Amino acid sequence: MSPLRYGWPIDTVPLLTETFERSQVTRLRHAVASCVGKAGLVGQRLDDFVLAVNELLTNAVRHGGGNGRLMLWRRGDEVVCEVSDHGEGFDDSRLASGARPAADTPGGWGLWLAGKLSDRMEVQTGPSGTTVRISAALGPAA
Repeated sequence: MSPLRYGWPIDTVPLLTETFERSQVTRLRHAVASCVGKAGLVGQRLDDFVLAVNELLTNAVRHGGGNGRLMLWRRGDEVVCEVSDHGEGFDDSRLASGARPAADTPGGWGLWLAGKLSDRMEVQTGPSGTTVRISAALGPAA
């Protein structure tokens, strides 16, 4: 998946919304799995989506100032997760191609993986922080 510019409105009540820090990532990952499972995501699609969310959570604490905010909601027949942080942002030009990072590249793997494991990914980044939204269809892969 190549990243898209930010453009999804949040038009429903969140399934989960929480601020977090490093010590809460594991618990929050389990909460996401429970919520998206109850929303109808199953099997490998559920596992992939939860892994993608975990990558976003980890990036937020590792590169985004040590904490972040997660929002998760169902939108029609898909689940959407947004993870935001207040870090310094990054040069998003490397995301434009959607290419896999080089094997010796120390960063960029988390976002690349999140994009591959979700149906859609949008990234907004700048000096006041980064927000990433991913989604997954509740039925067969989109």
